Amino acid sequence: MRTIALRPPDVVMRLARLGSFHQSRLSFMRILLRRMKAERWTFDRPLFDIDDNGVGTALYCAHTPERTYTLVAFAHDLPDDQRSDRVIATAWDTTFTLHDGVPNDADIERLRAGVPLQEVGRVGATELTMSRANKSVRLWDAVIDTLAAGDQPEVDDLEEVGYLMRTTAVYGSGKFGAADREQIHDRPELHAPFQVEMLTVYLIRAFVADLVEHLASLRAGQPVSLEPDRRRRLGIGNSTGLGMAPFLLTHPRLIHQWIAAREEAIRRVRSIESTAPDKFAVFRSSVDGARRAMDTWGSQHPVQKAKLTDLRSDLDLLESRLANHHPTEPWFWDDLVTWAMEALTTEGQELVISLLLEPYAELVDDLADEMSVDESRPIRIDGHLTVAQARKQLEEQYAWALAIDWSETSADARAWYVSEEKLEPRLGERHDEPIGDYEQPLQPGRDAHAFHATLLGEADDAALADVLRRFPEHRHVARRVALIHDFPYAEIRDNTIDAAMLPIDLLRAKLSFFGATRFDPRSDRWIRITMFQGAPYPSELATADLDGWSYPPRPNPAKYKPLENK
Repeated sequence: MRTIALRPPDVVMRLARLGSFHQSRLSFMRILLRRMKAERWTFDRPLFDIDDNGVGTALYCAHTPERTYTLVAFAHDLPDDQRSDRVIATAWDTTFTLHDGVPNDADIERLRAGVPLQEVGRVGATELTMSRANKSVRLWDAVIDTLAAGDQPEVDDLEEVGYLMRTTAVYGSGKFGAADREQIHDRPELHAPFQVEMLTVYLIRAFVADLVEHLASLRAGQPVSLEPDRRRRLGIGNSTGLGMAPFLLTHPRLIHQWIAAREEAIRRVRSIESTAPDKFAVFRSSVDGARRAMDTWGSQHPVQKAKLTDLRSDLDLLESRLANHHPTEPWFWDDLVTWAMEALTTEGQELVISLLLEPYAELVDDLADEMSVDESRPIRIDGHLTVAQARKQLEEQYAWALAIDWSETSADARAWYVSEEKLEPRLGERHDEPIGDYEQPLQPGRDAHAFHATLLGEADDAALADVLRRFPEHRHVARRVALIHDFPYAEIRDNTIDAAMLPIDLLRAKLSFFGATRFDPRSDRWIRITMFQGAPYPSELATADLDGWSYPPRPNPAKYKPLENK
């Protein structure tokens, strides 16, 4: 009998690995869709007042067993030269808010005055999110023209882009006057992380598909629509920058819950001694789906281009492994993971691990209930610890940080700060810009090293409380040390201000838990993704296969050629 342990934090919590995570059964989009289907949510569109120019208002309601949430969508006529993904943009093709309940006419007028302004405007406590999106320049007009002419757009074109609109922000948790998380955290349907944000994007996707069909129908003079399979192949794009990156550092307990749930899911599947044929068949189908998905995943960024090349080679190796090892072999899954960790690149290893979970809903899905945590509970520092005890804990939990030579210029080359103009996190070059005085505490490794140096200068039997009284600048590190004792996956075990650090690794880690796909870095500091691509629409949920949409087959595989990494 084998005893399978969780993968240790020193392996998992490295930036290169976190930046290679893929969506899985525990991603928040999939958690939301499973709940929608299980609870038989219903949806309707009580208002769709859009004119010939694509300007107007629409409402999309999601009815849960206990309450209703409404997406309020405003469509605008935006000149092409004003369309931008940058956070400094001031106008968008569409703007949105998720309203708690069903808005009345006064609510709609109030929101029409504020939501299109986004950060400059404000919403109220009855709004849960605020968002905006722009058309895909490559696809929007082409799809409308094709539908209006009585044809269907080519699957190749739809899959190459992956979306008709791309959001540039989905704000929640109290931003710009919206309801704080504390107001809704006890609602069962919102217990899992980021469910209001995922619901917002899901309803935006429905609106965007309806809008393009509406405009094509007006041009054609008769109703036209996307063929259902083609419609499902369109997700919602997203552009995400540095504003998201610090989240993994500022919410350590929550990040632990996410990672711990994923690692426990992996451990459970690896602990299966005998693999049932039907489970292997699901895994094999998922591998085939992943291969097809990789064919449509392109990038222009040199780091991601190299990773995609390696990933396709990894899939070749996996195919060979599956051809030469039969699932009737005992401990098939554990041996597969052990092999992957030795034979594949980090990107390939993490893909195999995500695919491994696909057949085992009964083992994995309940872990979604463990991915939230009460972050308001204070972290208590045990001031009775001696310096020797505190130093020992620090050395055990931050060995990686103490091994870094912090006197090297490259080790503290960067500094995190908040921009005055947009109040968004930024990353500057410490030795080239006068930003040191504005630095945010987002470099726990360097701070742990400084705390350790202070402890070395104190008597072993001195009380930690006395040291922190004289050196209060180390209290935040002392709290993190206390935290990691109970939450071992809470800390990223890499230098977050190193000259070679890639912020896109932080972005991808978080986005993978959202359920994003097709990660396409546009620099080392911002990334494009696709959300809900392949997912069923609200009208399809009742009969949809919620386990098969993540890697759907193509209807015309013979026509398709893999997308080049150009």
